[in-house]
Amino acid sequence: MSEISVLDYGAGNVSSVIRMIERAGGRARRIYSPAEVAEATKLIIPGVGAFDYGMSQLELRGLLPALTTAALENAVPVLGICLGMQLMCRTSQEGKMPGLGWIDAHVLRFSFTNGGSLRVPHMGWNTIQVPRENQLLATDSGEQRFYFVHSYYVACNDPADPIAITDYGGKFVAAFQRKNLFGVQFHPEKSHRFGMELLSNFLEFPHA
Repeated sequence: MSEISVLDYGAGNVSSVIRMIERAGGRARRIYSPAEVAEATKLIIPGVGAFDYGMSQLELRGLLPALTTAALENAVPVLGICLGMQLMCRTSQEGKMPGLGWIDAHVLRFSFTNGGSLRVPHMGWNTIQVPRENQLLATDSGEQRFYFVHSYYVACNDPADPIAITDYGGKFVAAFQRKNLFGVQFHPEKSHRFGMELLSNFLEFPHA
């Protein structure tokens, strides 16, 4: 298995992600700089907190050009987790700054029109459905459960991008894949064996 670089940009629980990668049998390296991003052969962008804060931290640290080169030009496998997934999209209702724009998707706030008692943020364990073959999640492994904490969700414009769907007051995208780019709304580092399996699959995904 290859090494995964985990980007520390001041907006993610990097240590927990590294520990889960190691439990999955991989090697993880905490990185901070554009030069380290340029050296990465696999990359995770974790994230918790607000959209504009995450984007501003990437910009402040000079990471935006290096990230886009790695993801779009060098086809480095990239996995965005929670806020990291949302930053890969075009825009978010949570903020005013543009996202990385790698995925044709927008981030929307949960809004329940049926007058139900569902709470925001969506917090806790939820099952997913996997509608198509992909390199991250098995389609035939029975029930898969992951841990979610979020008030906003990704809406993909291309129906080919979602690889997992979750229902919370309506169906939304729990994970997407476009070529070498992956995003998951849940936290694999908090999802026990399901998260470990997902990270193991990401470790095995080939770098072009």
